[in-house]
Amino acid sequence: MTIEEKVGQLFLARCPTTAAAVTDVQTYHLGGYILFGRDFKNSTPSKVTATIAGYQSAADVPLLIAVDEEGGTVTRVSYYSQYRKSKFLSPRDLYNQGGLNLIIKTEKEKCSLLTSLGINVNMAPVCDITTDSTSFMYKRSLGQSPAETARFIQSVVDVMADYDVGGVLKHFPGYGNNTDTHVGIAVDNRTLDELEAVDLVPFAAGIEAGCGAILVSHTFVNCMDTTYPASLSPAVHQYLRREMGFDGVIVTDDLVMQAITNLYGAGESAVLAVLAGNDLLCSSEYKVQYKAVLNAVRSGRISTTLLDNAARRVLRWKQQLGLLG
Repeated sequence: MTIEEKVGQLFLARCPTTAAAVTDVQTYHLGGYILFGRDFKNSTPSKVTATIAGYQSAADVPLLIAVDEEGGTVTRVSYYSQYRKSKFLSPRDLYNQGGLNLIIKTEKEKCSLLTSLGINVNMAPVCDITTDSTSFMYKRSLGQSPAETARFIQSVVDVMADYDVGGVLKHFPGYGNNTDTHVGIAVDNRTLDELEAVDLVPFAAGIEAGCGAILVSHTFVNCMDTTYPASLSPAVHQYLRREMGFDGVIVTDDLVMQAITNLYGAGESAVLAVLAGNDLLCSSEYKVQYKAVLNAVRSGRISTTLLDNAARRVLRWKQQLGLLG
């Protein structure tokens, strides 16, 4: 692969709404697209399937096609009745109604729906443990103990693997009761012992179950790094690799969230993300960020070894999902 092709594999781009969605696959050698509600709202299952097939036909390397379909407040597909009569409930509500058995049954239906459309990655499950009902992540979290949340994560990862749907554990190392990084900076002052006893337990279960990807949040986690937010922190990524033994794909949260752009800007944040150890960048500004990363490789700021390792992990994940021959 060329340097340009390797850099492109590092981008999980927000799918544009224009005809450029097809041409950009080749122009930027994209690793994949992430779809949002706008990609489903005024369409139908057959049209979405055909559109995704068109993206795949344009790609020299098969694409990751991702959505956030957690259930509850985050439902990009099932929110619209042409895909499902009612949107998927949140894991919290499903658990309260029928425990893990109902979650597993619903997860099977969810994976079946996604794969029928050509979607091969769900940005889920949510590993976060949130106890404050006023907190940003409360409705999206399971609402149970670390041990029970770990059982939930392992069960969902197992189901997703059965359907060849890529899972993404999020939001490492755990949001806790912190504020929303979509709109500003969040600082976590808990100790490492507290994180290891609570928040990291579900992530460890997901890693043991073989989940292929982990998404890192934009929260400043001071016990690991007081300088950079987790998504841009070499220390956080080293902990995930060395202490937790994760060898899969590390994914950033969207790099245009204000917690990042307010501090670093779009281009520099992408370069810092690769330098920190991310393999896949969730990017709404992929044209700017692709160019910034490519220039950083050409100048030597990002080493070819670092680039090769990241691209290799993305390609290995694609192979595990059955996308590569």
